[in-house]
Amino acid sequence: MTTNLQQAARPLAWLLILLLSGSVLGSAIEPYDFESELQEKRFQALAEELRCTVCQNQSLADSDAPLARDLRQELFRMLQDGRSDLEIRQFMVDRYGEFVLYRPPVAGHTLLLWGGPLALLLIGLIAAVIVIRKRRQAL
Repeated sequence: MTTNLQQAARPLAWLLILLLSGSVLGSAIEPYDFESELQEKRFQALAEELRCTVCQNQSLADSDAPLARDLRQELFRMLQDGRSDLEIRQFMVDRYGEFVLYRPPVAGHTLLLWGGPLALLLIGLIAAVIVIRKRRQAL
């Protein structure tokens, strides 16, 4: 005879098993046969650094969109062909624009992207100092 605790734990155990099996089956990156561990690390680094142009907020490594799968296959093929990381990034930029890079280069047209957060932070700090000074003077 099982105890009430064991009876209550069974559905939770099944739920945990289902959740874990679903996360394993739903992995975004397909298994590839790499020539070396270095090549696998390069693949993972590039897949994390390149953005899925469909999902826009996910890297190629995180996305399960069909385009992301195609781009991972293309990335794998280019690694097998012996292309450098720079050549692969340039291929992706030529094809999809600089949007595909999570860290676009600092250039004239990306200055707002790089400097915008800092400018907003400075504006916020200046506004906070002004408000604090006015409140102190009012007291």
